[in-house]
Amino acid sequence: MDIWGGENLEMSFRIWQCGGSLEIVTCSHVGHVFRKATPYSFPGGTGQVINKNNRRLAEVWMDDFKDFFYIISPGVMRVDYGDVSSRKDLREALKCKPFAWYLENIYPDSQIPRRYYSLGEIRNVETNQCVDNMGRKENEKVGFFNCHGMGGNQVFSYTADKEIRTDDLCLDVSRLNGPVVMLKCHHMKGNQLFEYNAEKHTFLHIITQSCLTISRLEDGSYGPTVEHCNKSPKQAWDLHNYTRQQRLTLLHVNSNQCLDMPSEEDKMVPTLRDCNDSRAQQWLLRNMTLSA
Repeated sequence: MDIWGGENLEMSFRIWQCGGSLEIVTCSHVGHVFRKATPYSFPGGTGQVINKNNRRLAEVWMDDFKDFFYIISPGVMRVDYGDVSSRKDLREALKCKPFAWYLENIYPDSQIPRRYYSLGEIRNVETNQCVDNMGRKENEKVGFFNCHGMGGNQVFSYTADKEIRTDDLCLDVSRLNGPVVMLKCHHMKGNQLFEYNAEKHTFLHIITQSCLTISRLEDGSYGPTVEHCNKSPKQAWDLHNYTRQQRLTLLHVNSNQCLDMPSEEDKMVPTLRDCNDSRAQQWLLRNMTLSA
């Protein structure tokens, strides 16, 4: 990494995933005094250096979960991050744990859903505008704005639990024609349960048996609500990179390891690794028939 930026995360990922630990000493205090001006230069600008560093740490340590970072901060994808093969080789040699392990064991409160069908913008077919959290907080209405393709407030995940999430908040609606608000995801289904139909491009709100739509709300504003399903294009939604094909994990019984994507050294041969619930270990079996 160059200068600074991203090293705080990289150190945490590297230490935890490779067998170490970071602890906060009881009653400790840390101070950080910034200079008026840095004594060094940032080649290409501060943003360029920080984006490069962040891209490198994502490529080396975050496995498939790097997609979340790239969707939220698409500008990072435009930087040249150089060659990270030696860092990946070191991670492999040290038998460092996958990022899924880090999320499950070190940061279980992470807002990243483990299983999801889509990640990115939710675009209305009629208006060509996107659902947007508008930077609002819990118990406030979700918004609606021109799609800008810059991630941020327009990044939503549709999860395997049939929730529409933005960070740790889920879209929630309690009654027909009521406003769609953002509440803490409770994983108890109910008002937060939406069934997406990929053929019709509709979200069915299970409790009210109504469809997510764009309409005039009771307070006179214009935004998402649920109404009786009527095949209107206002009730049609396109999800970014939506997929709902059934993925399977293939367990090698003798070694108790999972079939994983090929290594950098031999890109034609799948490998066996410790099972980690990542997408690198998920496989589609086509035309499969199971017989007794």
